[in-house]
Amino acid sequence: MDDLSPPLRNIALLIDADNTSPAGIDPVLTVMAELGQVNIRRAYGNFAKQGLSKWDKITNRFGIRPHQQFDVSKGKNATDMAMTIDAIDLLYQGKVDGFGIMSSDSDFTPLVSRLRQDGIVVYGFGSSKTPEAFRTACTRFIDVDALIANDAADNGGRQESEPPQKLPVEEELNDLLGAAWKASKRDEEGFAALSEMGNIAGNRSSFDVRNYGYKRLSDLLKDSTRFKVERREDKQLYVKRLR
Repeated sequence: MDDLSPPLRNIALLIDADNTSPAGIDPVLTVMAELGQVNIRRAYGNFAKQGLSKWDKITNRFGIRPHQQFDVSKGKNATDMAMTIDAIDLLYQGKVDGFGIMSSDSDFTPLVSRLRQDGIVVYGFGSSKTPEAFRTACTRFIDVDALIANDAADNGGRQESEPPQKLPVEEELNDLLGAAWKASKRDEEGFAALSEMGNIAGNRSSFDVRNYGYKRLSDLLKDSTRFKVERREDKQLYVKRLR
């Protein structure tokens, strides 16, 4: 991303293994490195279930500590409760500067909202079907399936002649970026600093350009017919809205 603040010191990644795929761990950790050192890595679930057997192969590889949660009763989710309790414990210990919550379960929305009330950065990672409430509660929400696809492309999963898939930018996102440009300080030619524009957009929404197949906001804007991006002598990027 083009608009990141300096890395934080200590990051916790909490994984709802019941509602996410282990295939996303590698690209998720790459994204989390933007925030700082991911020193706390925990996965929660009933690993006695056959459906969670793949987690056994990656926990040691990625330094993830599994937290076994047996199903105490039908219809009750002990995993959600354990993750929430641990997150609040970490919050009150004051040793964590940011969180990653890997889940597609909207039940974590109140937890994310509570963490952000204390000024904590929270990245959410889930599937494209993750409820909107959880998405918007996060500082940023990133589609894990898109991350996996882009990671595969970067590592030769596609033919060299085939570029990574880029998804159409929704009208709502175009409006958000336009509003962020309008709210930014602009020069006489109508150009605003990309960093300021990105920060404003990030404060107003949980969107992330990786959900659209891009690595950086500048790449998305360069492909857009609505904006012009230029690099100046100070080596900074500036953006102008064309329409």
